[in-house]
Amino acid sequence: MAMNRVKANSDVELKDRLVAINRVTKVTKGGRTFTFAAIVVVGDGKGVIGYGLGKAGEVTAAISKGTEAAKKNLMKVSVIRGTVPHEMEVCYEGAKILLKPAAAGTGLKAGGAMRAVLESAGISDVIAKSLGSSNAHNLVKATLIALSKMRDPYQIAAERGIGMDKVFNG
Repeated sequence: MAMNRVKANSDVELKDRLVAINRVTKVTKGGRTFTFAAIVVVGDGKGVIGYGLGKAGEVTAAISKGTEAAKKNLMKVSVIRGTVPHEMEVCYEGAKILLKPAAAGTGLKAGGAMRAVLESAGISDVIAKSLGSSNAHNLVKATLIALSKMRDPYQIAAERGIGMDKVFNG
């Protein structure tokens, strides 16, 4: 799968959002050892988005590691008039999601991990539904795959040699 990778540079203002924190327990001879895994999503609100997983012995260290990993994993997604260009259904592992474009003013009808990803990408009007597993890590990945597979209406209009109004209905 080819994603539209973007280089992180200093002039892009990225905001990070914590999606989930998991406490992981390792039982050893000396007792239990606790570590934390943090899933973080970063985005500029204009179509650039990335995610990362950070693991550490403390929550703050795990979040900062996740943020750094997310900044190394940026991609550009298609956002047209605050919504997605077309409907998309994607499965990743046990997570199955559905993204539908919505009219202006509808709002972001999504929950949990999907909401964090869509808000970070700058999508304000969309209907999203999780149809499978509620595992946050798989939901984030499924949402990013769906967004990366979206076809850009401007590119489609140029390929077909027609106006934008015929591709995107107004």
